[in-house]
Amino acid sequence: MEMTAEPFVLAYPFTGRWLVQNSPGDRVPSHGTTRFASSYAIDFVPVDGSGRSAAFGLESLFRPEQPEKFIGFGRDVLAPIRGTVAAIHDSAADHPAYRGLPSLGYAMTQRRRVDAGWPALAGNHVMIRSDVTVVALCHLQQGSVEVQVGQTVRIGQRLGRCGNSGNSTEPHLHVQAISSMDISRADAVPIRFEDTLPTNGTIVEA
Repeated sequence: MEMTAEPFVLAYPFTGRWLVQNSPGDRVPSHGTTRFASSYAIDFVPVDGSGRSAAFGLESLFRPEQPEKFIGFGRDVLAPIRGTVAAIHDSAADHPAYRGLPSLGYAMTQRRRVDAGWPALAGNHVMIRSDVTVVALCHLQQGSVEVQVGQTVRIGQRLGRCGNSGNSTEPHLHVQAISSMDISRADAVPIRFEDTLPTNGTIVEA
């Protein structure tokens, strides 16, 4: 298991209500694997006042759903640190969302995405370098990235929009910090948000 001395403090990379999933506050590795320096990664799902990302009905049980059905699709994703944009990807398609029975079929294709490497899992993303730590924000909406490699960004600056690209069952934001740009050799860096680490099921309002 990768370990570092101190957690890297981030601002929340969004506004509004977001549900916490796969939090390292509950288990490490948070996503069930140490591959791709993901031990301390965390997911945020945009939700409404009732804590739902989208209405759930018969269609949800039996068919893939369009990402536009989810309230978080297209919501702004903001820079959680001040730093330099080190990498971007913006061309991956937003695929359907999978809940109910379709999610089982989607899970069976997980190995294929893992074998394709981290870019296939991350989908559209922005990576920001600050000193010796790199922060990745993943699963962005196709064509939404607004920054360029080499650009300096400030905390709260819009980077792109929440999407459903890469390894994603519904529109959400995946955040992780790593020790270097070489994802195959990087160490996972523990993170906190404004001096706290929300646990699974928490709804963050920022």
